[in-house]
Amino acid sequence: MKIAIIGAGNMGGAIARGLAKGSLVKVEDIRVSNPSPGKLEALKAEFPDMQVTADNGEAVAGADIVVLAVKPWMVGEVLHKLQLKETQMLISIAAGIKLGELWQLLGQKGNPLFRVIPNTAISEMQSMTLVSCSQASQEQIQLVLDVFSEMGLAMLIPEEKMAAATAMTSCGIAYALKYIQAAMQAGIELGVRPKDGMRMVAQSLKGAAELILANDTHPSVEIDKVCTPGGLTIKGINQLEHDGFTSALINAIKISAV
Repeated sequence: MKIAIIGAGNMGGAIARGLAKGSLVKVEDIRVSNPSPGKLEALKAEFPDMQVTADNGEAVAGADIVVLAVKPWMVGEVLHKLQLKETQMLISIAAGIKLGELWQLLGQKGNPLFRVIPNTAISEMQSMTLVSCSQASQEQIQLVLDVFSEMGLAMLIPEEKMAAATAMTSCGIAYALKYIQAAMQAGIELGVRPKDGMRMVAQSLKGAAELILANDTHPSVEIDKVCTPGGLTIKGINQLEHDGFTSALINAIKISAV
């Protein structure tokens, strides 16, 4: 399986690195294009067998999957210049560009089309990646899910749910980081060194996530295990509710779902 990635920016570069670290695609079968050489040279230094080029047409020639990792306003221009075969699968990670728009930009061709929204944790192989598709077979859908699940967790959702899910995942990672930042500030006030506090809270958040993912449990169940009668945790939980923590988070996600 050969994959072309158009764009070596933050997300395109992270996907290239993630694929190279995985087991489904050989490094020599990854080809990345970018107009400026610096980011390509950095990829080549890390993965000498990776193919890099400044020519998008050269990158997509012979590729089974083409990943479009450019800014949304560049999608039309880039696709117009590409000569994709209808057998090539197109994956767009451009925010806000819907499947119907991709189809129109391709000249209403029958290429299997995918909208994929990772989050920034893809650089650590821990992304929550959202996938929607059109004109794709079950085998093609499973292939895309497998490819991105090597870089975290990938989930197939209807396109009409993409905005809400993006607010929960791509925006949501910032909200999780905001919690870490706030907890660090409290720790500093209580005398904990910032770097130590950051590691403590980050590991606690990682542990909380693993409890949910590994046990298919519910947050309320796990919270109840910590909130012993008359204990310290229930006092903190109640204070969070008094101060509007839940409402603030719900409102943040809702306002991000545009």
